[in-house]
Amino acid sequence: MDHFAEQLIHGRTHISPKRLGNPGPTATQKETILLTANAAPDHGRMVPWRFIEIQESSRPTLGDVFCQCLLDRDPNATELQQQEAREKAFRGPLLVLAIANYQDINDDISKQEKLISLGCAIQNILLSAYAFGFGSGLSSGRALQSDRIRTLFKLTKDEEPICFITIGTVQKNKPGRIRPSLSEYHSIF
Repeated sequence: MDHFAEQLIHGRTHISPKRLGNPGPTATQKETILLTANAAPDHGRMVPWRFIEIQESSRPTLGDVFCQCLLDRDPNATELQQQEAREKAFRGPLLVLAIANYQDINDDISKQEKLISLGCAIQNILLSAYAFGFGSGLSSGRALQSDRIRTLFKLTKDEEPICFITIGTVQKNKPGRIRPSLSEYHSIF
């Protein structure tokens, strides 16, 4: 394997969105990073996914929805818990929602294959961001499964929000994760 590719794949680690700050990618870097998604395997050329960038001006609205989702689950949430829910919308300079599209254009392509294609597109974005020197992290949570999020982002009945991707400069880092050995996830039949 090319040494650069190996360094890229094995060097990238998850960075918590709360540890990502400015500066974020420039407009040109952002476009390059997001364009790498289109290199994901895509059986049938369906592009069974899309991404929505959350602009700075939209973050307060997203924060309010996060807070409402918390209150839907726990009407007794404290002011501090509500504030923490709102703050999640403001983490990292680049925040993108990854959405799977399960629309049945071709019955031969399963929901799982569409989801794998999205996963590959996400990995391409993460690796590209890392190649530019940025940290990145994925986040989800129960709010993503709410009707409030579906309504906010105007998702169709065939779409499912999968995770948020946060990209920025690493402000604080934990030691790298210990990766499993090959024998822990590989066998021969």
